Order: sequence, then structure tokens, then C-alpha cells
Amino acid sequence: MSKIIAIANQKGGVGKTTTTINLAASLATLEKTVLVVDADPQANASSGLGVDITEVECSIYECIIDKADVRDAIYTTDIDGLDIIPSHIDLVGAEIEMLNLENRENILKKLLEPVAQDYDYILIDCSPSLGLITVNALTAADSVIIPVQCEYFALEGISKLLNTIKIIKNKLNARLEIEGFLLTMYDSRLRLANQIYDEVKRHFQELVFKTVIQRNVKLSESPSHGLPVILYDADSTGAKNHLALAREIILRNK
Repeated sequence: MSKIIAIANQKGGVGKTTTTINLAASLATLEKTVLVVDADPQANASSGLGVDITEVECSIYECIIDKADVRDAIYTTDIDGLDIIPSHIDLVGAEIEMLNLENRENILKKLLEPVAQDYDYILIDCSPSLGLITVNALTAADSVIIPVQCEYFALEGISKLLNTIKIIKNKLNARLEIEGFLLTMYDSRLRLANQIYDEVKRHFQELVFKTVIQRNVKLSESPSHGLPVILYDADSTGAKNHLALAREIILRNK
């Protein structure tokens, strides 16, 4: 049974793409089949998994707007069992083009149906907004991971996202659940990081993942090499954190 997980937070710079790339690579390392759907016009998940965006002929944009076959948009990566549907800067305009389409909130869900059973997990990297593409991602998903940065304004905006999730659950996707809140960029030496951790834990209790993603240089460097951190430096803290997260998700979904 395939599980579709959206990684979403309308706040930028909280680690959505880093989480998507490295969680996907870790799940594949643990012998799960994984498809990453890059639903962010910045296409960082695509380049972070080694896809040369300039050479992509069929992306998520062509699937949404031109009704291209989703299978034509699936590219393999350097990791066995990990594929990706890349994004493109054209996706910026897709939201406006989609306004006239019928059943526009369900486009991504319909698009993924033919390939859903080919994978154990489908991870959707959402853009930092609550626009129509993110609504599509949440409508297609079974659950959502919310990365929360361990910094001062961490909880700002979360209520807006939770409200959006609630609306989508009520109107478009009754099965949508919160997979978990994931604390990212955590530095245990900082009192503020520990305060944020305690606050998130107090608010959301068992919905917070036990695994915390620590600040890690290798984790920051790996995307510029087009590699997930597990291929860039398997012994790094970043690689170990994401493997622990993958194990925790597999355990939750048994």
C-alpha cells in the first residue's frame, strides 16, 4: 500500500526540501521504493537529487497543464528505488493557468493515481506558500510532515497552516492526517533551540517526531553536489538524523 506524504510549511527556509531529499534517500536506503514529487517552482529538490533541470523535457508542469503522461515525467536518481518527478520555473504560472481547470484542487491526486501503487512512499515537496499547488499536494496526500525550524519565529504561521489543513480535511480530503512535526536546524547548545523544542512538544505532544534534525555542515553542503547527504557523507550527523526519521516513519506506518 502506497503512502503519500506532503512536506509543507508556508514559511520559507525551514528545511522542507532538505527533509524531502534526505528522507526519500533514507527510505530508499532502507529498501523502500520512493517517488519524490517536486511541487516547488524553485526546483531545489530536483537539483538536490542530481537532476539537470535544463535538460528536463517533461516536468510536473507539463503533467498539470498539458496533461502529459506522468510516467514520462519520472526520472531515476543515483539511489536505487528512488525516482523523482522534477519541477520547473514555469510552475510559477501554473497556479493562474489552473484557475480555469475543472476540479482544480484534485489535479495532482488524479495525476499520481496511475503510479501510486508502484511506490511504498510518495513524498511531495511543497512550495513556501498556501497557493493552489500546495492545496493540490494536501488534497493528494494521506498525511503531512510539518518541518519547524528551531528559531525565534518558529511557531508563527503554524496556526495558519493548521487551519488550511483543517479546511482541506473538511472539504477536499477527509483522510488527511498530520504525520508529525519535525524540528529542524536544532542546535542543543542554544537555549532558544531548547525552548522552541519544549514549546512545540508542549503544544503538539505525540505529534512531534522523536527524531530531531540537527544543524550540520554536510547537510548544507550536499545539495550543491546534487547528492542527498547519505551519499555525500554517510557518517555525518545529518545522514544519521534522516535515517532515524525514516525508521520512525516506517515504524509509525506498519
